[in-house]
Amino acid sequence: MAAMTTVPSYSPSIWVRMCHALPRLDLSMQMRDNIFAPDSWEYQQTLLVLSSLSAIALVISLLVVLSFLIHYCCCQRGDRGEGSEEEEDDEDGSTGHGYSGKKGRGICCVTWAAVAAVTLCCVAIGIGFYGNSEANDGMYQLTSSLLTANYTLASIDLLISDTITGLQLSVSGPLTSMEEMFSGSKPFLVSTRNCRRLSENVINLLSSISLARASEEAGLGNNSGVITPLTPAPPSVVPTVVPTNSLLPNPFTPGWAANTLMVNEDYRWLSYVLLLLLDLIVCLFILLGLAKQARWLLILMTVLAWLALFLSWGSLGLETATVVALSDFCSEPNMFVLNSSQISTGTSSDVLDYYLTCSRSMNSPFQQLLTQSQRALSNIHTHLSSLDRNALPQFPKAEKSLREVQQILNSTEGNFHQLVALLNCRGLNKDYIDSLKGLCYDGMEGLLYLSLYSFLSGLAFTAILCSLPGAWRSFPSESEEYDDSDSESEDPFTSHQARRQASSGSQRGAMAPFYNYPGAGWTPPFSSAPPLPTPNVSSNGNPGYESLPLTDRQSPPPSYSPSMLTGYGGNQSHPNPSHSRNLYSR
Repeated sequence: MAAMTTVPSYSPSIWVRMCHALPRLDLSMQMRDNIFAPDSWEYQQTLLVLSSLSAIALVISLLVVLSFLIHYCCCQRGDRGEGSEEEEDDEDGSTGHGYSGKKGRGICCVTWAAVAAVTLCCVAIGIGFYGNSEANDGMYQLTSSLLTANYTLASIDLLISDTITGLQLSVSGPLTSMEEMFSGSKPFLVSTRNCRRLSENVINLLSSISLARASEEAGLGNNSGVITPLTPAPPSVVPTVVPTNSLLPNPFTPGWAANTLMVNEDYRWLSYVLLLLLDLIVCLFILLGLAKQARWLLILMTVLAWLALFLSWGSLGLETATVVALSDFCSEPNMFVLNSSQISTGTSSDVLDYYLTCSRSMNSPFQQLLTQSQRALSNIHTHLSSLDRNALPQFPKAEKSLREVQQILNSTEGNFHQLVALLNCRGLNKDYIDSLKGLCYDGMEGLLYLSLYSFLSGLAFTAILCSLPGAWRSFPSESEEYDDSDSESEDPFTSHQARRQASSGSQRGAMAPFYNYPGAGWTPPFSSAPPLPTPNVSSNGNPGYESLPLTDRQSPPPSYSPSMLTGYGGNQSHPNPSHSRNLYSR
């Protein structure tokens, strides 16, 4: 039967069709088809060519960064010569940072370019976290569907094993005893031998089902005389069913595939989280270094930015190859699964096509076997009912053996009904469709978002590495910082701008203070109080206070002692005791 390339309830998404339509070139630049064949060297060459695009982008980024570094190194010497000529004009219109004009505008543009690049990197990190979560959700749905399918297959194997074991026990035990008891009665002996023959026929029919893996070996280990209906474990705790005659599990066993994918997905998710956190830390500390003007921090973040740049473009290459290969698989999944499973497991194409498509027009390949087994079990039940009615009155000792055979037959029929339901294609086909939706919808979308994150982060770190050397030039040099620290130690209350203006004023010549102009007295223009006397020596021998403005004295306002206040009151032409007391009370 020809395998169908479409799956009911599943259709490739638009992203799958777009990526699947990309042209494929091998290393010799020849066109190749886009059929998913991971074991083919020609197909692997097409993926390598697509991955090499990220390597080309990395080379372009390195060239751009190198050109900017050369530009800054070459232009820095010329800026030093021009800066000495224009220094006086720049200082006249300087702002709080000491830069203005063309130089100030250039530094401002470079700083804002670095901030914009960091913002773009933060946006890319948000996209990366969302894509990593989507990819993880898709892989979780895939592994859950594979575990459910493995649970169904394990239940089928156990049901077949229990049924075969129960029938073998009935043949070797109670039926043999009944033949010995009915040896003198030919009709009863014939019915007993028919039961034996039908039981052996059912054993052969169930053993021929291709989904049963090592069922006879598993069944022979069961020594219980009574078979109970099977109660399988939940899918999360079902062990992986593998052939007993193979040291390595089959690559297409659902349980083994689910366990392998879960381990790899955990490492993939953790790796992307660490990469995203690295990018986030670099971006945040770059902003901190720009705000604090810490050169050592920016140097450290520049080294980490180089590492993040290589990781971004490298991850983009892996994601590009994965996205293209996944789109090829999701466009025609049945073709690959059918061919691979048929070669590796030896299962017939009719069985695989029945479970992959589950079309209503298709009949189950096990329908004939199940029908014959059902008729054989019905005939066994008819023979046992006849013996129960006719043989037991004559042979009462055969009642125990007959009851054991009936109990085994009832358990076998219960297991058989469960087996018929599990062999129906609807359960396994639903798991297959769910796995395709998780892989080709959520997984594909997550990988596309991760590819976008890698591309944007690569551009962002390229811009960051280009703008950070220019941002360093806006930082004050060590000599300027040392001068600022000295001025701050002299007068901590003076602002940064005032210190710069004072330094520029000292270079052009000291300006005479306002109160030192000729003809200018010290009398405050807006004070109504009489002037204080300025004796050279006080009565107790201490030097007096000079009439100097506070700006020239470079000291806080003086405090007045009672002796000064007394001397001040004695020198008045018209003493006013009340005024002296009020002044002293202040």
